[in-house]
Amino acid sequence: VARRLSLRKHPECQSMAGGKAIEHLAQTGNQELLTFRLPMQQYRNCDFSFSGLQNVITNAIVQKEKEEGIQEGEILSSVKDVAAAVQHAVAVHIIQRTYRAMLFCIKNSILPSKNATLVVSGGVASNQYIRKVLQNLADANDFALLCPPPRLCTDNGVMIAWNGIERLRAGLGVLHSTAGVRYEPR
Repeated sequence: VARRLSLRKHPECQSMAGGKAIEHLAQTGNQELLTFRLPMQQYRNCDFSFSGLQNVITNAIVQKEKEEGIQEGEILSSVKDVAAAVQHAVAVHIIQRTYRAMLFCIKNSILPSKNATLVVSGGVASNQYIRKVLQNLADANDFALLCPPPRLCTDNGVMIAWNGIERLRAGLGVLHSTAGVRYEPR
């Protein structure tokens, strides 16, 4: 979305990564000026679909460009509102699916009924707005929320390394031999 909005050309965002630029602009945008239809509402599962959300957002950006009479690659006058609406839609999608997963795990005794923990990591966990709404979700359901420091929430490599360090320190699930380990790419 940041690439499609050409945020590298925005004076406030030139040196920022895409997600950080969206978060920065969203702080002063009005999320209520745009509403995005969330993907997969008809499915009662825990899957996420950010490609579906991206399609909806891209179509809205194209419409805004037509309304403002600008070409792709130019900065929308409403870019802060678009950023705020995008960030909010992503957060709502994450919360809906995560809440469904929490309920599923509780119902099926996958998690303890007390002292359950929601762990959020990777790039999405660096967004403070998303962290806040996930904290609210965790609090409302008596879950603890655990997130690595934002500086470690960059990509999956760092996320996996952090998890590995924590598991090694705790002596949990550490394999001393990979012989016989099977994996599937999905």
